[in-house]
Amino acid sequence: MKYQRFIALGDSFTEGMCDEKRYGQYRGWADRVADVMAANQPGFEYANLAIRGKLLHQVIDDQLEPALQQVIDKTTLVSFHAGANDVIRPKYNPNLVLPLYSQAVRKVAASGATVMLFTVLEDSGKEGRLAESWQQRFKDFNENVRKVAAEVGAILCDGNQEESLKDPRFLAFDRLHLNPMGHDRVAQAVLETIDLPFDPSWRTPLEPAEPTSKIVQTGVTTLWFVTFALPWLWRRARGKSSGDGRTCKYPHAIKWPLTHLD
Repeated sequence: MKYQRFIALGDSFTEGMCDEKRYGQYRGWADRVADVMAANQPGFEYANLAIRGKLLHQVIDDQLEPALQQVIDKTTLVSFHAGANDVIRPKYNPNLVLPLYSQAVRKVAASGATVMLFTVLEDSGKEGRLAESWQQRFKDFNENVRKVAAEVGAILCDGNQEESLKDPRFLAFDRLHLNPMGHDRVAQAVLETIDLPFDPSWRTPLEPAEPTSKIVQTGVTTLWFVTFALPWLWRRARGKSSGDGRTCKYPHAIKWPLTHLD
């Protein structure tokens, strides 16, 4: 199918955190996908309502209705990825989050749009009780995603089936968001999934990493903790989010790309 419009909803993953910047914003996998969609469909339009740090209910409350008002028909692709920020919270309640996620997806599907969903990588490569807890939480979250995707006939992007996406070198220094190489890999995977031109090398694993001394590893971890972990913990303690006060990149479907800004 050729898509006339692409509307992206979600949090930092879809906003494009830690990718290179273009038009004064993080580019991200969604912008990269929109570039190819535009090259293959005259008059193509794109909106991205995602904002970093948002919980599932915030994505639903703030993004869902504005997005659905812009749906034309099946030629509108709506990507919905939210809930990961809920899963990593200490007080995460799957009995609330999972049904809420499914209800939101059903609402998108009922609009007549083509729906695209994502699972979350379950295996972080880390060990310990916290890593095991998160892995089980995301396993259950992903099963819910797969179930509702099958129910509404959504396009499903499931990175857990792709070993090439699990390399930690696709993450930025904050160890949470994708770096430019990671965003490009996800974009190529999405493009293949929706039958648009893509670079098949996205499945090619990176060359083995050079060994790093324990001293360097300790130094990097210490810098990461001070730069990212402590601020995150401080925000959580105050009930704050990195997305507080921020607006989305492209709230309305606009002609894409923004060539007048190049």
